[in-house]
Amino acid sequence: MKKILQINGKSKVRKAKAVEVMKLNEYGALEVDSRVALIQELIPIGLMHVAAELQRDVEGLAGKRYMRDGIYGYDRWGEQEGSVWILDQKIPIKVQRVRDTINNREVTLSTYKKLQQPTGKAEDKLLKKVLYGLSCRDYRECSEAIPEALSLSPSSVSRRYIKASQKKLKELTDRRLEGYDIIAVVMDGKAFGDDGMIIALGVTVEGRKVFLGIIQSSTENHKVCRDFLLKLIDRGLKYDKGLLCIIDGAKGIRKAINEVFGIYGIVQRCQWHKRENIVAYLPKHQQEEFRNKLQAAYSKEDYKKAKAAIQAIKSELRLINESAVNSLEEGFEETLTIQRIGMHREIMRSFKTTNMIESVMALVGQRTDKVDYWKNSNQKQRWVATSLLSIEQRLNRVKGYRHLIELRNALQREIQNRGGIGERKEAVAA
Repeated sequence: MKKILQINGKSKVRKAKAVEVMKLNEYGALEVDSRVALIQELIPIGLMHVAAELQRDVEGLAGKRYMRDGIYGYDRWGEQEGSVWILDQKIPIKVQRVRDTINNREVTLSTYKKLQQPTGKAEDKLLKKVLYGLSCRDYRECSEAIPEALSLSPSSVSRRYIKASQKKLKELTDRRLEGYDIIAVVMDGKAFGDDGMIIALGVTVEGRKVFLGIIQSSTENHKVCRDFLLKLIDRGLKYDKGLLCIIDGAKGIRKAINEVFGIYGIVQRCQWHKRENIVAYLPKHQQEEFRNKLQAAYSKEDYKKAKAAIQAIKSELRLINESAVNSLEEGFEETLTIQRIGMHREIMRSFKTTNMIESVMALVGQRTDKVDYWKNSNQKQRWVATSLLSIEQRLNRVKGYRHLIELRNALQREIQNRGGIGERKEAVAA
């Protein structure tokens, strides 16, 4: 039944686009590699045509039956048990043999040799199934519904997952960054038991989100973070146009940014984290009241108005809890960076908190929290890298991306005010 949409009071029929069907002669004209790829993608058709493709190879070598039109000395030599890959499954089949009777050796069927190798899509399917929660032990029972398939054993699935995820880890850690015009960097850590992983997410001037790298560390120590940032620069990260560095307030990351980027690293402290840190010092019956007040103050677009509102809150807090006041004062100006440099409200929404990486951490957790036991460091890094590259494909552009050129100009002005463009401060050595 066709689906009818109501648009502006008018009915509109949504029609399905017709599927382009390849003609038989077009299929036959394809190169062998292309025909093999089509066979492996379509299981029912693949099972029907594998035999025909192998027969084509046999006839090309030994000629058609009862005709002497093959290669001299190449003869049919019975059949043997074999198997081919259809997507991520190994299907048993009968394979006709061809023998070189002159040199007394077996002749390999080229199509059969190709069909014995799993495709890249098979690796991706296995990777996603394990990443999204299918255990290696359950893989055999959950393979696709071909009863004759030789499903992979748990150990085989594990080996293939390790191999595929190792490629993902290398892809992330070796990714060159000079091709990205990064305007903002968001850094945060995720705990893995007693250990942790620090993740850097970059935002390009077009609003695209790209993962810059990961480093394993139990704490957000400034030496670890400094070395991490220096490695990003070695891989091509450009920072001389200015970077808005959004952090949750970790002192180690803040110190590393100052040492590595110098005047080119403009820090925006997460307003959400600052708000929650402040109200944590208050009695529970007062927390919601001051949470709302702080939220209202930080929501003001004008820097002077936002600062005045927070100063008023500070005066109130001084009568209640001096520790809350000290928490508010620590890094206070950096929580208002985005207002101070005069950004559009759409930019403020995206860049005044670390929400964009917090949501990533939640998605990583959906994939990694089910692992009960981490065997080694490489396993953690493989899982995190694989998760991040899977997530990256689905990330939307930041809200307000059309105004990012305004942010670039504001960062340039800030650098000039700090010490002048053209006096680039080199990254410190370890």
